[in-house]
Amino acid sequence: MTATTPTADTLRAVLAASLDGLPPRQAAQAVERLIANYRGQTPTAAPILRDRSDVVAYAAYRMPATFEAVRAALAALRAAVPGWVPGTHTDVGGGTGAASWAVADAWDEAAPSTTVLDWAEAAIALGRELAAASQVPSLRDAHWQRSRISSTLRIESTDLVTVSYVLNELTAADRAALVAESARAARTVVVVEPGTPDGYARIIEARDALIAAGLHIAAPCPHSASCPIEPGSDWCHFAARVSRSSLHRQVKGGSLAYEDEKFSYVAATRVPVEPATARVTRKPQIRKGLVLLDLCTKDEGLRRDTVTKRHGALYKEARDAEWGDAWPPGQGET
Repeated sequence: MTATTPTADTLRAVLAASLDGLPPRQAAQAVERLIANYRGQTPTAAPILRDRSDVVAYAAYRMPATFEAVRAALAALRAAVPGWVPGTHTDVGGGTGAASWAVADAWDEAAPSTTVLDWAEAAIALGRELAAASQVPSLRDAHWQRSRISSTLRIESTDLVTVSYVLNELTAADRAALVAESARAARTVVVVEPGTPDGYARIIEARDALIAAGLHIAAPCPHSASCPIEPGSDWCHFAARVSRSSLHRQVKGGSLAYEDEKFSYVAATRVPVEPATARVTRKPQIRKGLVLLDLCTKDEGLRRDTVTKRHGALYKEARDAEWGDAWPPGQGET
């Protein structure tokens, strides 16, 4: 379960303030329409977020989930490259800046200088407002730049590039060009997509391209070899716990105070890397006296471990293990 942080709390507060004055029904209708658009096919030349009401409603609905997903990916990255601190960061297709908030949270006082690139002027405007209201230095000082996210995009050299929930909006050619340009420009690249079979397919495509460009996989995979999942048989994805706002509950009609954001990701780097020996790829199954862990491993591919009380302290660690954690314990901690 994802723990709250001051940055996460601040994000929720500034998003709530941004909704002030926007009728709840109008916000809910905007979110429903935008969700339908995001699930469909959108030409590269057409930004989905068109005006302020669109942007405010969708930011309030989606930013917390995107923030938590990217935050989880960055936690795994940081564990694999201990001690590495990026000095510069470019958030490609960053919209209102959810990934930039996650980067600020991940490195806290040492957060890098951030540039957010997006093609929707309304998203950039709101993102800038939210960042200024945050009082987080790296967000307040971020540079916001309108850029078309396509094969024509050129990224200035940077330590870290994040590309979150963007690839689905692009044509296949633009996706390939963006990943290649990110690999060329950055020392480390983190790509996050929805945790669906299609999202995973885009992540695998990006993973292969990043490896071909000379980067090494830091997370979630414990290796840079081929993914052991048979194409079409399954998909690799994880979950991040997200606190639901009143807008979330209104749109989805749910009563729970939280939901789990399913996401797929890859983090690749040119920095010396210490990937996890294995990673938990499914929610651990706790039985009487034992825990079943589905793992992706460095040397054996996919494997199921059974941890029982006879394993002593390891049994307690297995009971506390969560989907997406590195295994054995002690890895993946930040």
